[in-house]
Amino acid sequence: MKRIPFLDSHTGGEPTRLIETPPFDLGTGSVVEKLSRLKKEHDDFRTTVLNEPRGSDVLVGALLVEPADPTCQFGVIFFNNVGYLGMCGHGTIGLIASLAYRGRVAEGMVRVETPVGVVEATLHGMSGRAGVERPQNHRIIGNDISAYPNRVSVKNIPAYRYLTHIPVTVAGKTIHGDVAWGGNWFFLVHDHGLDVTMQNIEILQNFAWSVREQLAANGITGKNGAEIDHIELFASTPDANSKSFVLCPGRAYDRSPCGTGTSAKLACLYADGKLQAGQLWKQQSVVGSIFEGSVQVEGEEIIPTITGEAWVMAEGVILVDERDPFGKGF
Repeated sequence: MKRIPFLDSHTGGEPTRLIETPPFDLGTGSVVEKLSRLKKEHDDFRTTVLNEPRGSDVLVGALLVEPADPTCQFGVIFFNNVGYLGMCGHGTIGLIASLAYRGRVAEGMVRVETPVGVVEATLHGMSGRAGVERPQNHRIIGNDISAYPNRVSVKNIPAYRYLTHIPVTVAGKTIHGDVAWGGNWFFLVHDHGLDVTMQNIEILQNFAWSVREQLAANGITGKNGAEIDHIELFASTPDANSKSFVLCPGRAYDRSPCGTGTSAKLACLYADGKLQAGQLWKQQSVVGSIFEGSVQVEGEEIIPTITGEAWVMAEGVILVDERDPFGKGF
């Protein structure tokens, strides 16, 4: 019987399953090299941890690994039900809040090596929040979990717009979108004409999936032929600067406002002159959660920072019985 301990959190409604220790040796080298070994030699780990019968298509996994960059405290590989992610904004927020819950990080900045580069995550203290005292130390007494810092800002890798106002025709309707990079590749659409609401989820999913398929059929890609595997549909809302529906690679929709998607959005806004450096942007998800974002400019690079909150919600041990025909997931 194999045992894989895990810790679950959610960031704005989107879950992250953290595995703090790889159950196998990924060797030395960069996180990119370790991701390559994981993909080639241990992909059944991904399906075991996230897929049915233990998981679901909405779960995102975070595997903690040793970083190669000496300035980083942690390395992480993000994955989902169909593959691997370059970066994950909600997952990084969930990772840092989970490590705070474990007592492995203190308030302040943590550098994390990801497959697409180093990000800086700042764990904010709890002082200054109404009705909440700053905790001295995290501890568990019986079933009582003391408060832990859970608000995190992620200074992402540079984001940029690659293509502008690209037409795509779906079911006889022509829409337009920007292709942008925020740690993953996105197609960002405003003129879709759909209601971005929970009551409209199935229609949004089907439409966004059709857009993705049409992008592939039309040969529209990210830089160097990279597949555009995230579709982002925007709408207005009285509760934030905009509201979005984000379709992820496995066809599940993001319950959070999507950290890499918000990064891509900020890059487009800055390119259009609609957002100034340091200006706050609030992005709302289809379920109602909000990320705060801003950009800073370093030379010619646009550097987004995304802020949100994560909550630890479950911990346990995955059991893998070698006799189980579905033990590695499906």
